[in-house]
Amino acid sequence: MQRTQWLERTFNFDFPLGMIFVVIERLRGTVPHLKHMTANLTDEQASHKPDGKWSIKEEIGHLSDLEELHDGRLDDFKAGKDTLRAADMANIKTNQALHNQKTLEELIAYFENKRHAFVSRLEKLDDELQNRQAMHPRLQVIMRPVDMAYFTAEHDDHHLTTIREHLHHL
Repeated sequence: MQRTQWLERTFNFDFPLGMIFVVIERLRGTVPHLKHMTANLTDEQASHKPDGKWSIKEEIGHLSDLEELHDGRLDDFKAGKDTLRAADMANIKTNQALHNQKTLEELIAYFENKRHAFVSRLEKLDDELQNRQAMHPRLQVIMRPVDMAYFTAEHDDHHLTTIREHLHHL
């Protein structure tokens, strides 16, 4: 069976606002997953680019690179914007970041710090902000902060799955 590609996915955001606590827990779980999955990898294995695709290090770096987008989208909700800022679909930041020149420990620690800050912001959202809505520019669906956080957790899982696939081919 072929795995569904990220850009082919569709989402229904119809769960209650109180799901934010469950979603936050998923977001917290990405770092321990990364640590567990990469614990026994050599630098060479983590830098390997299968078929010219991103390496495990680049996958991890990409997650860090997107934390700025997630924070920015929280700013968009706070500012009452009608449309959330768009992602860079060409992934220029990741493609230019030279993540393979960093150690796994550096990449994971950097992501951990960025993710901790994002989760802290989510935890501090008041009820008024939790109820705000804005259009997601690519999906063309209305999102609330809980939906954006869920979308982020799904994106994390997409990249964790890609890393797992890399591990199976080492």
